[in-house]
Amino acid sequence: MRRARAVVLVAAAVGLLTRMIIAANMPGPADVRIFAGFAKALTVYGPVRIYEQPLPGLPVYNHPPLAGWMLLGLNSLSELGMSFATLIRSPASIADFFCALLVFEIVRRRATLGKAVLCGVGVAASPVLIATSGYHGNTDEVAIMFALAAAHLLADRKSPLAAGVAAALSISVKFIPVVVVPALFVAALRGGRPVLVRFAAGFGALFALVWGPVLVTVPQHLKQNVLEYAGGSYRLWGLVRFADVLGLPDSVITFMQGGGHFLFVLVCVAAGVWLAWLRPAQLPGVVGVTLGLLLLLSTASGLQYLTWGAAGTFVLGFWEGLAYSCVVGLTAILGYSGSSAVRWSEPVMYVGAAGWIVLAAGLATGVRRILATRPDTPAKTPAGRAPLSAPRTSQPSGSTVN
Repeated sequence: MRRARAVVLVAAAVGLLTRMIIAANMPGPADVRIFAGFAKALTVYGPVRIYEQPLPGLPVYNHPPLAGWMLLGLNSLSELGMSFATLIRSPASIADFFCALLVFEIVRRRATLGKAVLCGVGVAASPVLIATSGYHGNTDEVAIMFALAAAHLLADRKSPLAAGVAAALSISVKFIPVVVVPALFVAALRGGRPVLVRFAAGFGALFALVWGPVLVTVPQHLKQNVLEYAGGSYRLWGLVRFADVLGLPDSVITFMQGGGHFLFVLVCVAAGVWLAWLRPAQLPGVVGVTLGLLLLLSTASGLQYLTWGAAGTFVLGFWEGLAYSCVVGLTAILGYSGSSAVRWSEPVMYVGAAGWIVLAAGLATGVRRILATRPDTPAKTPAGRAPLSAPRTSQPSGSTVN
C-alpha cells in the first residue's frame, strides 16, 4: 500500500510540475485576461457588490462567491511581483494533484490495488486535465475535486460533517456540481438520521458563511449572473452540435440553450438521485456518472467543460477514463492550438464528437457496473482495520466499482 501510494504521489507531483511549467511559459486563452480583469474589479467593488456592477469590457461575472475571495487572494499575490497569468492556473493544477490521490483512494476500496494505481496515475497524466489546468486555468477542476471528496468522505470515510463542508465548497467555487448535491443528500439519508443531520449541518454552515452575505445583499443579481447562467451560445459540442449538423430549426437550438437546458439538468439530477438511492455505497461512482451525464447533455460549449468527466470516468473504470481523457484531450489540445478556444475547426469538432460518443459509452458501462453490485456491499475495508460487515462479493471483470 505504501509503495502504491508513493507511485501515485510521484505521478501527481510530476503532473503538477508539468502543469505549472505550462502555466509559467504560455499566455493561455482569453479567460486568463478576463480573470485578471475580474480580480481588479473585485478590489474595487468587493466579492459581494461585484454582482451588481456592469463591468465594461468584461463578460458577466458568473462565478459563485468563493471564487471572488480566491481571485482577491491571487491578485494580492500578483501585487507582490508574482505573475497573475501563472497564479490563476495554479488552483486547477493543485486540484488535479489532490484529485489523483483522491481517485486512488476511491478505487482501491472497490478494485485491485493495481487498478487503483493506474486510475490515480491516469488522472495525474490525463491529457485533457493537463491542457485545461495548465493552459486554461478556470475553476472547474477545483469544483470537481471537492465534489468527489464529498462523496469519498461520506461513503468511504464515514465523515458526513466534513462531506457536507466539501459539498458546499464545490458549488461555492463553480456552480456546476449542484447537480450532485441532491444525490449526496440522498446517500446521507440512506445512512440514517444522524448521518443526514451531520451532513446537512456541514453543508448548511459553510453555505451560510460563503453565500449568506451575497444572498442578503444582492440576491437578484446573484440569481441572474450565477444561478440562471446557461453558458455560451456556441454550437461546438454534444446535443447542440448534432442538432446543428442535422439542420434543426434555430428556434429549437435556441430553446435547448435557453430555458430548455434546465430539463437536461433535471435529468442529470434525477439520474444521480436514483443511483444514490439504489447504491449509496457507490456514491463516488454516482457522482462521476452525474457529472459526466451533465457534460453529455450540456447545451453549452467550452473546452474547460471537458474536465467535468475526466476524473469521474477513472472512478468508473480505468479503460473508460483512459479512452475519454485521450480523445477529449486531443480535442482540447487542438482547440487551444487554434485561433480561439471558442472557435473550433471542423476537425476539432469531429474529434469532439468522437469524445462525446466515448463518454456516452463510458457512462453506460459505469451505470451497469454500479447496478451490478449488491445494494448492501460496502467499500473494501482499508488494510489494518477489521471488516464491519460481510466480505465482498465478486465483481465484473475490469470494474473499478464494487
